[in-house]
Amino acid sequence: METMIEAQSLVISFKKKQVLVDLTMQVKKGEIFGLIGPSGAGKTTLVKAIIGMEKPKSGSVTVLDHAMPNLDVIERIGYMAQSDALYTDLTALENLDFFASLYHLKGKEKQNRIQYAAGLVNLTNELGKKVGDFSGGMKRRLSLAIAVLSDPAVLILDEPTVGIDPELRRSIWAELTTLKNAGKAILVTTHVMDEAEKCDRLAMIRDGHLIAAGTPEELKMETGSANLEDVFLAFGREEK
Repeated sequence: METMIEAQSLVISFKKKQVLVDLTMQVKKGEIFGLIGPSGAGKTTLVKAIIGMEKPKSGSVTVLDHAMPNLDVIERIGYMAQSDALYTDLTALENLDFFASLYHLKGKEKQNRIQYAAGLVNLTNELGKKVGDFSGGMKRRLSLAIAVLSDPAVLILDEPTVGIDPELRRSIWAELTTLKNAGKAILVTTHVMDEAEKCDRLAMIRDGHLIAAGTPEELKMETGSANLEDVFLAFGREEK
């Protein structure tokens, strides 16, 4: 399968602390790749390096065969950050319309993409409301809608389902599966182990190190574990 995202021997430091240490990983076309690990492990830093927001001390990041950062490539990435970057004085529809314009969407295509994105996260009936009046979960849903708005080749989602109810979370994951079957490369960070089980492959990160990678079943077989929580604990013990 074609490689869509590649980090090679990546090292990122803040002051004297190494946040990512010699990290190498690939995300292929047509797969959901999950990043799991405790808070502070380096997952968000890795995500920011992939989209060009963090500069490596050494190593490289390539997306769609281009070294990052690259403005043309960034336009082909759908990115959902851990913190919502929304205009709270605008309505949900105005937010979607603004971001659609940034992606150079126009006319009927723009209308169709806005309808699709709003429907995906069950916000169609809330589009006229100001985002400042939204709950935290509704803001997360709108951020996800914006990430998929441009029909990107690569989706990078940092904790996308935090604060979202289980029924909607299930439908979002069903749509992510549809998108990866259409050839998208999807990178997801999550703390939720039942979501990690839905990923085609996983990378486990602890203290900036990639400590294990493989399919959920491969990782469970390697450690003789019944679930991914036990897998993570098993690899954590090996590191000590």
